[in-house]
Amino acid sequence: MMAEASRQVEDKLRRSGLRPTRQRVALATLLFAKGDRHLTVEELHEEALDADFPVSLATVYNTLHQFTEAGMIRVLAVEGSRTYFDTNVSDHHHFFVEGKNEVLDIPVNNISIGNLPEPPEGMEIAHVDVVIRLREKRS
Repeated sequence: MMAEASRQVEDKLRRSGLRPTRQRVALATLLFAKGDRHLTVEELHEEALDADFPVSLATVYNTLHQFTEAGMIRVLAVEGSRTYFDTNVSDHHHFFVEGKNEVLDIPVNNISIGNLPEPPEGMEIAHVDVVIRLREKRS
């Protein structure tokens, strides 16, 4: 089973134009094994260490940015110092639960975006990110 998952990850890396190195395969396997999710560099680093895959935080950071450049994941800046990496690269928006540092997908049909400004000459809109911040109800 693990060999099959590893083979699928290697194919995904190759299709994205990345060489399937041992570190990329291991990190991509962890990243994509649980379906669509939102992770920080630190969270993936911790998962790698828990899986007995010793890797530096810098390597995880660099690998996630390589995956982003290759279009495998996307960056979601929710808070100034906290960046999440989203395995769902389709157009969608997010809830951010304050105090829990939790990011949740908003179903794509629940928001419509209109009246976007014209981009500057020679530019096009790549995508629009909407983040709705949530908190526990106050009494």
